[in-house]
Amino acid sequence: MTTGLRAAAGARRGIIVVLVVAVWLAIAAFGGPAIGKLASVVSNDQATFLPKSAESVKANAEFAKFSDAKTVPAFLIISGSGVYDDAFGGQPAQPSQPDQQNGPPGSAYAAALIDKVTVGKTPLQDYLAKGQVSVVLPAKDKSGVMVVIPLDSAKANASDAQGISNLSSIVEAIRADTKTSVPGATVHLTGPAGYGADIGAAFAGIDGVLLLVALLAVLLILLIVYRAIAVPIIVLLSAMCALALGGGVVYLLAKSDVIAVNGQSQGILFILVIGAATDYGLLLVSRFREELQRTPSTVQAMMRAWRACLAPIAASAVTVIAGLLCLLLSDLRSNQGLGPVGAIGIGCAFIGAMTLLPALLLLGRWIFWPRVPHLQTDHQRTEEDQVSTGMWSRISGFVRRRPRRIWVVVAIILAGFCIAVPSFKASGTTTAATFLSDVDSVAGQHVLDTKFDAGAGSPIQILSPADKAAAVAAAAGNAQGIEKATVLDNEVDGNVIVNAIPRNPDDATGAVTAVRDAVHPIAPGKILVGGTEALRVDTIAASTHDLRTIVPVILLVVLLVLILLLRSIIAPLMLVIATVLSFGTALGLSALLFNHVFDYPGSDPAVPLMAFVFLVALGVDYSIFLMSRAREEVTAHGPTTGVTRALTLTGGVITSAGIVLAATFAALNVIPILFMVQIAFIVPVGVLLDTLVVRTLLVPALAIDLGRFTWWPSHLSKITPKHLRAEADA
Repeated sequence: MTTGLRAAAGARRGIIVVLVVAVWLAIAAFGGPAIGKLASVVSNDQATFLPKSAESVKANAEFAKFSDAKTVPAFLIISGSGVYDDAFGGQPAQPSQPDQQNGPPGSAYAAALIDKVTVGKTPLQDYLAKGQVSVVLPAKDKSGVMVVIPLDSAKANASDAQGISNLSSIVEAIRADTKTSVPGATVHLTGPAGYGADIGAAFAGIDGVLLLVALLAVLLILLIVYRAIAVPIIVLLSAMCALALGGGVVYLLAKSDVIAVNGQSQGILFILVIGAATDYGLLLVSRFREELQRTPSTVQAMMRAWRACLAPIAASAVTVIAGLLCLLLSDLRSNQGLGPVGAIGIGCAFIGAMTLLPALLLLGRWIFWPRVPHLQTDHQRTEEDQVSTGMWSRISGFVRRRPRRIWVVVAIILAGFCIAVPSFKASGTTTAATFLSDVDSVAGQHVLDTKFDAGAGSPIQILSPADKAAAVAAAAGNAQGIEKATVLDNEVDGNVIVNAIPRNPDDATGAVTAVRDAVHPIAPGKILVGGTEALRVDTIAASTHDLRTIVPVILLVVLLVLILLLRSIIAPLMLVIATVLSFGTALGLSALLFNHVFDYPGSDPAVPLMAFVFLVALGVDYSIFLMSRAREEVTAHGPTTGVTRALTLTGGVITSAGIVLAATFAALNVIPILFMVQIAFIVPVGVLLDTLVVRTLLVPALAIDLGRFTWWPSHLSKITPKHLRAEADA
């Protein structure tokens, strides 16, 4: 009878395992293609990320009324002998009044160029904004011309059936066909269209190169950690299936306009899911291997391992998800989008690690070949051997002998690097500085800045009541950093546009502030300053607001999660303070290297916020894994021995998990965008600090020094004297 019941139970478990695997295969079949389609719902347009209340957004909405179609201007710069003469044919380049019959000077030249460009089989004419004409501007030294091509925004930002952006195809066609039609000339395409296409190209490798590099890095680390063949493949397979689920959900939400996704959040989604799923898998596999040495039943070993790992892994996932969702408080839609995108990814990583991975691990002990774990006749001795020997035994013994000296010295060293945090330059950079590789739009911008009227390509635009336009132009023209300001002729709803040309394009953001200060008092509430540079100014302001608002909220949320997990107040406070100290060290060290070694021009204001979110939410994970095991050990062995044993038993797996996560974030270096490369440095440095220094030395030393008080007010803070005597004897 008993044998029959066991057989029936085994059959039920087998059916459940098969169903779990089948469901995940179906998810992979759906989500896999969705990952490839994510690029079709990604937007890197800065204007779409600002709140509608931003002045630049309101101004640009009003500017749209001056044209029948929204435009994305492409600045085609052509330099070479005879180009100027071909464009203007002897007529003045900048007459006071354009020829009404023949159009503005150079219009025939622009039309001839455009007629020769085809995007695939479609004429470029079909992508131009209706009612707009291409303007030709001369170089100051007559060495060439700039053709401003007004592309229709809706058509340019659409994607074809393969998910390829029309803008990328249009820009590529203009560059290629113009070089052919103007032989011997140097051709560059810059401006919003050029930058947009080049940013899209930079992110084009996200679902290919980035994913491949991350997976290869993780696979190599797993092979070294397990010294087995099947287990690394199983862990990565579960991570890939989790990514398929996360990518599919994000794609559907973005396609329905529920969330905003840009290239940055798309790349970070991949990294978060692969890194987190692998970390969770490392913890589960390590505990599973322990249990296989204690029980003959593979199923029983998995059930024990699963129960032991559920709480710390769930706490880790909840902590990261809660931290990421705090980004919903951001003023920037790009950050608001990253919050749920990352939270979805972490949730899927947790589900995959706790469902698919256990099912695959039940294939049997052979998956650990050639180091197959066998049942030990005296498992207590096996565990004691692990505690009393090996590298982590020596490290934990060192921490136990000198806890106060260790945590004080480590804290002082970490705090020393924090002193450099104020030198971290996070006031924003120019668009050209965004790229870390040679791109045509940056080369074109350099030519524009040196050979054309400074700032002519990206003027600061001012919406002004028509009767105040002269005063507005005069005030803007006298503002610091402005070369000149002119009133445009067209009037709509009693308003006109005043163009203010920055004297130094590299300091155009400062000029925006100066112009606003100068013109707002002329007609309070009726004058709006917009344009590309104004968008950047408002983005920087929103990012600064986010940093001040979101950081305290994240700390509070993480602290509450830790209090619920550890049922203590002192230990969670200790972990949060240690993690913040680690973050400050990573940011201070990064500031020193960015400023004096890598010579970066600065960073996006969102970089410190993103680094904080990832390091506080992810960095505290390793302390969670340590202190969760410490609770188990302290109950049986007392506060000092318990923490020492926890450090010994979890040292290897947590270090491996930290290295995996650092490696996955470092893979972001393959995307040649300043923001991504800086995140790819700060986060791995912070994660390794958390893993190798904070979790290995600072936290256990402080916990040992505080003793029972670490666990106040839980029952562990009232540990019995017999435990203390036993520890003293040890």
